[in-house]
Amino acid sequence: MGLNRSFPLVLLNCLLICVTLWSNPSSGAFAKSSRRPNIVLILTDDLDVAIGGLSPLTKTKKLIGDAGISFTNAFVASPLCCPSRASILTGKYPHNHHVINNTLEGNCSSKVWQKSEEAHTFPALLKTYAGYQTFFAGKYLNQYGHSEAGGVAHVPPGWNYWVGLEKNSKYYNYTLSVNGKPEEHGADYSKDYLTDVLANRSLDFLQYKSNYQPFFMMVSIPAPHSPWTAAPQYQNSFNNTKAPRDPNFNVHGKDKHWLIRQAKTPMSNSSVQFLDDAFRKRWRTLLSVDDLVEKIVKRLEVGVELDNTYIFFTSDNGYHTGQFSLPLDKRQLYEFDIRVPLMVRGPNIKPNQTSQMLLSNVDLGPTILDIAGYNVNKTQMDGMSFLPVMEGKMNSSSWRTDILVEYEGEGSNVTDPACPLLGPGVSECFPDCVCEDSYNNTYACVRTVAPSANLQYCEFDDNEVFVEVYNVTADPYQLTNIAKTIDQEVLEKMNHRLMMLQSCSGQSCRTPGVYDPRYKFDPRQMFTSHSWRLGRLRQ
Repeated sequence: MGLNRSFPLVLLNCLLICVTLWSNPSSGAFAKSSRRPNIVLILTDDLDVAIGGLSPLTKTKKLIGDAGISFTNAFVASPLCCPSRASILTGKYPHNHHVINNTLEGNCSSKVWQKSEEAHTFPALLKTYAGYQTFFAGKYLNQYGHSEAGGVAHVPPGWNYWVGLEKNSKYYNYTLSVNGKPEEHGADYSKDYLTDVLANRSLDFLQYKSNYQPFFMMVSIPAPHSPWTAAPQYQNSFNNTKAPRDPNFNVHGKDKHWLIRQAKTPMSNSSVQFLDDAFRKRWRTLLSVDDLVEKIVKRLEVGVELDNTYIFFTSDNGYHTGQFSLPLDKRQLYEFDIRVPLMVRGPNIKPNQTSQMLLSNVDLGPTILDIAGYNVNKTQMDGMSFLPVMEGKMNSSSWRTDILVEYEGEGSNVTDPACPLLGPGVSECFPDCVCEDSYNNTYACVRTVAPSANLQYCEFDDNEVFVEVYNVTADPYQLTNIAKTIDQEVLEKMNHRLMMLQSCSGQSCRTPGVYDPRYKFDPRQMFTSHSWRLGRLRQ
């Protein structure tokens, strides 16, 4: 599949710019560009790590994970597509970029987003200030291409070449925005299967790009998001596979917030069959992702560019299939929804490394900018560069001990007619009236990983001010909420830390955490507007 016909013009313009810069020795921006590394970010959609999501990706694990470093404590700032993707692009927590859900009203790809945040994303900085040529292919934000947000004619700033999927994940019968012009696709596998289309467009870019500038390439694959349509050659794979029956599978979360307590336990046979079938289908879609990764790596190798290229592989959020009797979705605070795979290979990264350092997807932008030689301190990003971690120049004693996870629940103000007894405010409901979300499924968590603690502390913005705390080392499946038995001083410190993070911005998001020796707990810093929360906690 060739590039859009307008691409040679773009290429010609790039070459002209490059010739101009080459002839101008005073151009400091270009003086280093030929030596700066290339960067590839491969982003999957709904790919978990806690329930075996990496199992089908044998080539990816070999070509990226084994060739570089795998992070076992990588988390998302919010376990939902659009807020998480906004965090990746901006390097900010949701309370700073203000994308709260997947709707236009939730600021997903809205005009407000475009005017406030889009011009300051890390790809825009790479293109404008770091001299990178940039390429995007795939799912951007869930409402991209909406008529009220500029349609597919809108090409976000920061991209030399743009192949954006209109709206949410699909595999066939979709529209792409190719540099702002609509390109319709049908249901012919050889021409239209989206994962393969994205692979081919990526290879085209690598073939036709300028060799006089470093490049950044972001390939955002809808798999394994629903509707879970596998390529024909993979439709019979994993026929005997079932969702893992871990200790938290199909059990009642009696000491958890009400949305978990309302789940039907045990699940009906039809729900179990449905989620097992979905689990298989999700894995099947990943086999094409594995092929895509292999094609990109091989092309870089043939072009003698692999050794000078960083390749990141991750996901926008995790997923669950039957955990705590929730059939399938994300949006929850637990490890299966907030923990994601993160593998990186590149210059100065030794192979076969595994790191337990605590990372958030707000760190991706700062890290990529750092690789490009851009001063991250010039930005308003909340995350921090983990390039020194990958290069072995930083140990756990000087790294952060906590990150923030926050989510604002969705729910209709009318009762679901299929589930009238639940009342208004619920959403994502299954036939058994098990609902995956609600308006008061609104929470914020401090996720802590330190030598002396592996802890999660969460508060809900609901009438109960419900609190969940887990010792993840002793209880990796988060079966037991220890909020009522944990030491009161720890509870108060975590409450204090959560409030600090919920109001942080930029540098203040990187201050020492509770389990950092530099942490100073001063109850006088407790915000007046939040003092009621501490009182409820003490009760």
